[in-house]
Amino acid sequence: MAEKKAGLNEDLENVITLKASVDRGSNKVIFVESDGDFIDVLFSFLTMPMGRIVRLAEDSVPVEIGCMRNLYQSIKKFDVHNFRSIACKLMLLLPCNSAYLQCKNLKLKFDKDWPTRYFKCCQRCFFSYYTSVICSSCGSSISGEIPVDNTQVGGVFVKGRPRLIITDDLQVISPVSATSICLFSKLGVTDSKTTEESTFNMGVQEALNLLMHSFVSKTPLTEILLKNEPIPSLGDVHSCQGISIDSQMDGDTINEEEKNISLKLVVSKSKKIVCYAEAQEDFVNLLCSFLTLPLGFILEKMRNVSWKGCLGQLYKSVEDLDELKSNFHKELLVNPKLAPGFRYENTLLGIEETSFYYVDKKLTTDKSCIPDNASAESVKLNVVDPKSHEDKDKSAQGFLKGPATFTVTDNLVVRPLSLILEMSVLQELKVPFTDIEDHIVHMGKREALLLLVASFIGDSALTNTFIRELREPKQEQ
Repeated sequence: MAEKKAGLNEDLENVITLKASVDRGSNKVIFVESDGDFIDVLFSFLTMPMGRIVRLAEDSVPVEIGCMRNLYQSIKKFDVHNFRSIACKLMLLLPCNSAYLQCKNLKLKFDKDWPTRYFKCCQRCFFSYYTSVICSSCGSSISGEIPVDNTQVGGVFVKGRPRLIITDDLQVISPVSATSICLFSKLGVTDSKTTEESTFNMGVQEALNLLMHSFVSKTPLTEILLKNEPIPSLGDVHSCQGISIDSQMDGDTINEEEKNISLKLVVSKSKKIVCYAEAQEDFVNLLCSFLTLPLGFILEKMRNVSWKGCLGQLYKSVEDLDELKSNFHKELLVNPKLAPGFRYENTLLGIEETSFYYVDKKLTTDKSCIPDNASAESVKLNVVDPKSHEDKDKSAQGFLKGPATFTVTDNLVVRPLSLILEMSVLQELKVPFTDIEDHIVHMGKREALLLLVASFIGDSALTNTFIRELREPKQEQ
């Protein structure tokens, strides 16, 4: 039996032991067998906001997740005066996980250096992520830290300590539902003489590497446990991909009059690509909100879209698995919500905020913890909108000050309106001034979801979202 030890600096209390069936003939992991600790870590991936994932990738494992890194870097470079409040920039670069109360109990913690803290006023009117905020209801300072609910029975998301099977492409299967022979055949293993059992210790860094490889590979366990190959990029998709995405995505269309975001696209007539866009703060606010979205929400929107990664298999496993603790815990994973206060007021993406309740002097998101003699509304805590702490404009929305105009490239590099950037883009693309034309496009829910998916799976987000609309001939009036 082979065994891989944890690194010299790895505390053995912070590792999870995995037993793996390895095909030495092809040097591949057939499947991993583990208890609930590892399954909980895998499932926690679905709750993580994109801004935190990109931040973790920057700090340890560089990976290009479509255009998300460009978007993140653009927000990072913005002057703080571009935002409605100082908190807005931090909300995008380090967004809160709405399932933090559960994920803080994971054996492997990715965010241990960035804990989320909650504060309330003395009358318990509102709570805030920041101190020294004045409560608009009672006028007192919001400064008392709220203890979180540390009651933990069994696992974080899965009940008890089940032994589950995880395939190389992150399908989580109950041993009861799949015999070993069927599983081996399904995974292409025909000769049992080439298989052997190996033991691996997985720490925080290995789990983080696994997450990053899962964005761009169908065999992340093999790559992490056996090969440690360089991480590939999601890469670009064909310029017609928008048509494919549109035909496969789930999501309702909306009425034309509800398309309330407009932007100007500068398009190459010969290459049929979007070179860049000029847009107001409402469009860039929508882009900013992508960083606050939990991964599970994005995967739900692209369940029928083909791409290089295998996280969709993990998402589907949650839907099909019976070993979860409750329907509440399943909803945290397959229908994750935003942390309170993080919702962009323009609701094109259709995501909701979670609700926090103050029960027995502790914070919880689980309604089942509310006593029978109390209503949910009586113990619900409202959040002080962190986006508006320093903004006196009560009609303002989103994270950015307005009015403002921005230049946005096809791969989502965003800057305050910059002719220098626009000229450099045209030079890089080798597009002469005589080959460009302007198009005004209008966005609703369909386009917003297309843009989200295009931003996630490729590096031509604007082209893959709008190119079909630009190619279609306009109807005569």
